[in-house]
Amino acid sequence: MKSIKISRRDFLGLSLVAGGAVAITESLFVGLRFLSPRATEGEFGGQFNLGPYEQYPPGSVTPVEAGRFYLVRLQDSGFLAVYQRCTHLGCSVPYDQSSGQFVCPCHGSKFTTEGDVLTPPAPRALEIFQLSVSEAGDLIVDTGTIIERDQADPSQVVYAQG
Repeated sequence: MKSIKISRRDFLGLSLVAGGAVAITESLFVGLRFLSPRATEGEFGGQFNLGPYEQYPPGSVTPVEAGRFYLVRLQDSGFLAVYQRCTHLGCSVPYDQSSGQFVCPCHGSKFTTEGDVLTPPAPRALEIFQLSVSEAGDLIVDTGTIIERDQADPSQVVYAQG
């Protein structure tokens, strides 16, 4: 068997190249992982299981802080998941229980519970998230995709079978 002889200089050079390749690979992996969106259940950008639809009375607006949205149950028992960001400049829009409206504290835009603009400067209705009802009757909201809309539309309201 023939042995391979390598000089110390060549060995150190190959070691540096191999170490550099490992460092670059690790850096790329960490960088891509950092830049990729998180879609963890229960965090913004993921899905939220809000439990049985029966626990939300008609005419209620329930804030879901971790999801940055409001679960709105309309008087006719339909549901909407309304994003709490104003369509004017992105301010967080709280729900004013006394007036029954979403009121932007930054520039005074007002919205209906469905998200329609009542008072500008907001150019369009509040955005919503996809909402569905599971077979078990749980409300599932997916905050991974924001649904932009010019105005509220009855076709966007989700109704639970029951």
